[in-house]
Amino acid sequence: MKTTVPKNLEVAEQTRFAPSRVAVPSRMTAAVLYGSEDLRIEMIDVPPLAADEVLLRVRLALTDGTDLKVWKRGYHAKMIQPPAVFGHEVVGDIAAVGKRVDARWRIGMRVVAANSAPCLRCYHCRRGQENLCEDLLFNNGAYAEYMRIPGRIATENMLEVPHSVDDGSAALVEPLACVLRGIHEMEVRTGDTAAVIGCGPIGLTFVRMLSRRGVRVIALARRPAPLDVARKLGAVATINVLDSPEVVAAVKSLTEDGRGPDSVVEAAGNPATWQQALAMVRRGGVVNFFSGLPRGTSLSIDPAAIHYSEIKLISPFHHTPRFLRHRRNSFDRPAAGL
Repeated sequence: MKTTVPKNLEVAEQTRFAPSRVAVPSRMTAAVLYGSEDLRIEMIDVPPLAADEVLLRVRLALTDGTDLKVWKRGYHAKMIQPPAVFGHEVVGDIAAVGKRVDARWRIGMRVVAANSAPCLRCYHCRRGQENLCEDLLFNNGAYAEYMRIPGRIATENMLEVPHSVDDGSAALVEPLACVLRGIHEMEVRTGDTAAVIGCGPIGLTFVRMLSRRGVRVIALARRPAPLDVARKLGAVATINVLDSPEVVAAVKSLTEDGRGPDSVVEAAGNPATWQQALAMVRRGGVVNFFSGLPRGTSLSIDPAAIHYSEIKLISPFHHTPRFLRHRRNSFDRPAAGL
């Protein structure tokens, strides 16, 4: 006699549940993005798992600048197409695993999962530029009770969280990995001076991590409160740009012989601050255009000044598995004090 197995049972057979430890419901509350500034709280199905996927019970999800831009725009060409569950910075407990998931991932384990993973096969991946992967897999869904982690991310970009690290710090691992890669590309040295323009969460993370590497950091912002935080995180000097009519001159005055900083991080996302960064960096220095500008934005620069002063321009985008692993190998409280 031929027996037909219902499809819902086939899905269940691909997943190792642990009923004695975790009860996974069939429905959950989630924030679903439908379009520009259209985010709705709904009851939806808990996502089923393929054999290589992991289901997280979300403990904490954060909101960053990318989330804000996507909410305003209503979509992201690479990351999310509505309608879809929103959010990507997450820490959670493993609630279920597919039958082909590596045995190191156990039910109940607290983990962070990055929002993407590279293919490791394309032209850019083979050259260590996984952030430019031609098949970069993105994942969203953190604004929900449960979140599915695709197999590629579970394999390459998911980390166990040590007991010593709280959820809030753990959830910052993804943006921290982006910052660490940005600092790596800057090739800073102990004793260098760096200016950080913009003291939002990313700018303050640059302040903290550069200071920990023995770099003298000058922090620039428009409000006193973030500048107070920057000083606590290690900045040796701060400048309120609204109180300084000559911002570039003010920064240079704090450097050796008024040459300008060895490197500048632009983390404010403004065409005017991009130009300020180019104007204040020393000859032979590095400008890190970390913030993105809207498509179609234009600005005027002096190519001769860049060429004859040998200014190196970089624009690090996203993270790679290497810098997520680096964070795991020295997992402490990321950007403590933020």
